[in-house]
Amino acid sequence: MRIGIDLGGTKIEIVALNDEAQQHSSGIPNNGDILYRQRIATPQHDYQATLLAITNLILDTEKHIGQHATIGIGIPGAVSSSTQLIKNANSTCLIGMPLQQDLESALNRPVRLSNDANCFALSEAIDGAGKGHAVVFGVILGTGVGAGITVNQQVINGANSITGEWGHNPLPSPKYDELPGQECYCKKQGCIETYLSGPGAIQRYNAEVLRENQINNLTHPLSFATSPDLIWQRAEKGCSLSQAYCRIYIDRLARSLASVINILDPNIIVLGGGLSNIHSLYEELPKAWGQYIFSDTVNTQLAKAVHGDSSGVRGAAWLWPANYEQSTR
Repeated sequence: MRIGIDLGGTKIEIVALNDEAQQHSSGIPNNGDILYRQRIATPQHDYQATLLAITNLILDTEKHIGQHATIGIGIPGAVSSSTQLIKNANSTCLIGMPLQQDLESALNRPVRLSNDANCFALSEAIDGAGKGHAVVFGVILGTGVGAGITVNQQVINGANSITGEWGHNPLPSPKYDELPGQECYCKKQGCIETYLSGPGAIQRYNAEVLRENQINNLTHPLSFATSPDLIWQRAEKGCSLSQAYCRIYIDRLARSLASVINILDPNIIVLGGGLSNIHSLYEELPKAWGQYIFSDTVNTQLAKAVHGDSSGVRGAAWLWPANYEQSTR
């Protein structure tokens, strides 16, 4: 049995996964089935309360399933390889804290932590859209832009524990009107995240709406968008400004992912996060990225995450090898 936890900024989710290759009545193996799930609100700006909430969730879950389990946790940041403290977390109360050590002390057993994007990629590599592919680049396009990399169903963390942080590279091949680029929260300028995240896409689209309304002095000005979905819905209904912006967004995403393909050459790129629900991306991106890729043919596939919002928490559960419990009995 394995437990996975997704430590988010607003919620903490826990699942218990079956780790036995038992069979459904249909004859289909059910290892990886979610046997138990619970969600609670994340304590805000309080490390000790967060630590206690995670500990109690684990103990309650094990009481429910009737046994101990391996524990993996996806976090909105990374564990420093030099200090073992949390870094690069958007939940600031975690930064500089020994979360792994504190949880292991509270539970009296080992715990594994990994970046939430790594967990997403691992879940999709094991039994999702990336199953059967050697190299999986799991992309999250949501409030932020991140990714995880797996090779043969193993997470690659890297020397600095920042593997997959493509969102904090500059937008490749910037056009004149994309320079110098907006300042990112990381204090760098022109990061991919400022263009391709949900908030970034909305902000840039609304800037175009404002400019269009001011130039044309429209009697019925176009309203601002509150979500990326609304932008694409307007485009589908024939709004020329929205259609133009969607083409720009796809080109920016194509340039950015082409850089990943040129360096990593993954077998498949799996999209997750809110913007992964834009269906046209899966048809338009492969058409657009070829011109930026250093190859006469592009075999890298593009797919939507199979497990959706559950990918991260499932991947956290898979941070332990399947034979761990047996090998330590």
